[in-house]
Amino acid sequence: MTIKSDSRHLYLQVIDRIKNDISAGVYREKEKLPSEFDLAKQLGVSRATLREALRILEEENVIIRRHGVGTFVNAKPLFTSGIEQLNSVTNMIKQAGMEPGTIFLSSSSQGPTEDDIRRFSCSMDEEMVVIERVRTANGEPVVYCTDKVPGSVFPHDFTHEDGSIFTFFEKEANRKITHAVAQIEPIGYHDKISPILECDPETALLVLKQLHYDQNDEPILYSVNYFKADKFSFHVVRKRIN
Repeated sequence: MTIKSDSRHLYLQVIDRIKNDISAGVYREKEKLPSEFDLAKQLGVSRATLREALRILEEENVIIRRHGVGTFVNAKPLFTSGIEQLNSVTNMIKQAGMEPGTIFLSSSSQGPTEDDIRRFSCSMDEEMVVIERVRTANGEPVVYCTDKVPGSVFPHDFTHEDGSIFTFFEKEANRKITHAVAQIEPIGYHDKISPILECDPETALLVLKQLHYDQNDEPILYSVNYFKADKFSFHVVRKRIN
C-alpha cells in the first residue's frame, strides 16, 4: 500500500507512515527495517524521498542507521522529563515505576580548578569534594554521575548508600536546592563511560551539566550526568513573550 493519499510533501507522509507502523507493532524496538530499495518500493516513493524521511527520523531518535548493517528502530525512552523541571535522577527513576539504586565508584578531595573558582566564588585554598557514582534502575546502569561540591558546604556524614544528594542536602544540611543553570549536549561513544553503562557501540549519551543553587541563591553543587540516550528523553516548554 502506497502513501500517496494527501497533498503534503511525500517525505512527511513517509515519516508518519513509518511512525504509525512502529506504533502499531509492524516494526518493533531494535528490529531492522527493510532495505531502502524494498521500503521505497513498498511505500511507492523514490529512494531520495525515503532517505530524506529516514534522515529526519534519525534526528528525532526514532531510528538508528548503522553503516554497512542497516536501519533499526530505536527503543522508546523509559524516562522522560521536562528540562525546565529540576528533578533528581532518583525521582525520575521512581516516576517511571522502577527501583533506583546506586553503585559507588569513588570519592576524593582536590583543589579547585579555575572553573570551580568561577562557579562557586571560592578561594584557591577551598577543597572540592568529587563523587562518582552510577545510578541504576531495577539494577540496570542508566546514568553516570559526577558531583562536585565545595568542602565547606558538603555534608560530611553523607554516605554512599544515600540515593539523592538533593534530599540529603535538604535533610542533613538545611540547604534546599531550588534551581539550576543547565546545559545539555549529545555525544557519541565514550571510551570510559559507555562500557560502565553497558552501552552498545552505536548508543549515544546525553550529557547534562548543571550548577545548582540553594534557597539563598548560593551555588552549592555542580553535576555532570551522562544519560543513556535510548533510555532518557528531555523536552522543554517554550512560551511566547510578546
